Amino acid sequence: MSMGTDSDDFSFTRQVGALDVADAINQGCDCRSLDPERLRQQLEAEPSLLGLAAEIGHNQPHLFSATAVFIAPETLQAMAHIVTAVESVVALPAYQAMALDRAPPIACVDHGPKSVFMGFDFHLGEAGPQLIEINTNAGGAMLNSALARAQKACCEQIRPFLRPTAELETLDQHWLDDFLAEWSLQGRSGRPTSVAIVDEDPSAQYLYPEFLLFRHLFHSAGIDAVICAPAELSFDSGRLMHAGVSIDLVYNRLTDFYLQALELAPLRAAYEAGSIVLTPHPRAHALYADKRNLVILSDAAQLAEFGVLQPVIDRLVTGIPCTVEVTPERAGALWAARRSLFFKPFAGFGSRATYRGDKLTQRVWQEILAGGYVAQSLAVPSVRRVAADGQSSDLKLDVRAYAYAGSIRLVAARLYKGQTTNFRTPGGGFAPVFVTSANDLAEILEHRQEEARRIDRLANEDRSQ
Repeated sequence: MSMGTDSDDFSFTRQVGALDVADAINQGCDCRSLDPERLRQQLEAEPSLLGLAAEIGHNQPHLFSATAVFIAPETLQAMAHIVTAVESVVALPAYQAMALDRAPPIACVDHGPKSVFMGFDFHLGEAGPQLIEINTNAGGAMLNSALARAQKACCEQIRPFLRPTAELETLDQHWLDDFLAEWSLQGRSGRPTSVAIVDEDPSAQYLYPEFLLFRHLFHSAGIDAVICAPAELSFDSGRLMHAGVSIDLVYNRLTDFYLQALELAPLRAAYEAGSIVLTPHPRAHALYADKRNLVILSDAAQLAEFGVLQPVIDRLVTGIPCTVEVTPERAGALWAARRSLFFKPFAGFGSRATYRGDKLTQRVWQEILAGGYVAQSLAVPSVRRVAADGQSSDLKLDVRAYAYAGSIRLVAARLYKGQTTNFRTPGGGFAPVFVTSANDLAEILEHRQEEARRIDRLANEDRSQ
């Protein structure tokens, strides 16, 4: 834990006091905890995955950061409370009516499933965690569970701090159980016998290695699984088919959230007919991931009109940056306030076509005014000190909570430079998140003080002899 001399460390302690120890570690220690060999073992869990780590290193060199991120238990608890508050509002008929009214008819199809791998993305700041967006097919969960299991203490000082946000040894079973819960929620008995992991041109996707890990997860449970493009599917006699095999469940990684493209017609027909369990599904995107939902969730008056209890309102309006829809009527005010705003498309994903207001050109502003955007109060991301290429630098970070049915399964971070998250920054990429507290620091200091006393005793004994 490279924070300088002993005297520097004690100064550091005095600075922290009741402050968040996690922030102090993030900003003051650039130690690397990733064990590459352990990561390789985690990624290559069966013969069919051999060489996966090398492939990632070659094709996705900035997918994983070697540096962990630390958060306080209070931060994790606040994130969980915000997720629970969102779920309580989404369950309200009045909220659902408003959200579904602006979505295509397919969003009204409700077969029962909740949708796996909801992603709640936060920036961390002095005001506590700020929920900046929600995603319905959040990628990286399996990769991040492997990454979290591949960490080692870089020094004795950091060892007590390496508390993961989940029971890592049982996490894969939780992932599988979530899919099986989706199966049951649609009224199916037993378990699916065949699963399709579907995305456009899967092998060309940046997170394709994760598809391989999911296929292994299903195979390990005795469930046949294929990775395929929508064009490989057909809908015949009421069944979704792939290479002559009937598909029971589709893990949907498509970003055509409402299944509108022509080549998705077989998948769409199977979903509407209820002949498959599709997860995530269009209804979940309409209820959670459309950015206009953040307008509702950050509006105290609207929430009160829905009958939301005041403590829940308080939690949401303090935990979600104020968000408004961009309209011609608001154009003047939004342009004047643009330096404190972030602009996002309603149905955007992966930071595409998002803009910090202080970087806007008139050309982009006119595109935003043409429609389809929200403006969100800027929640400045926190930073993590990282050593890369022999130099230390501060990278921005956001924190993603992977959740199912309102329960957080795992928390991971993304480190980056630039306006938005990316996987192009040396030293950046996915990073594991560990939970620490001020008590940890007290224990470390007590141990160090005892060690100093022991050394003093030995020195005195030597001098007396």
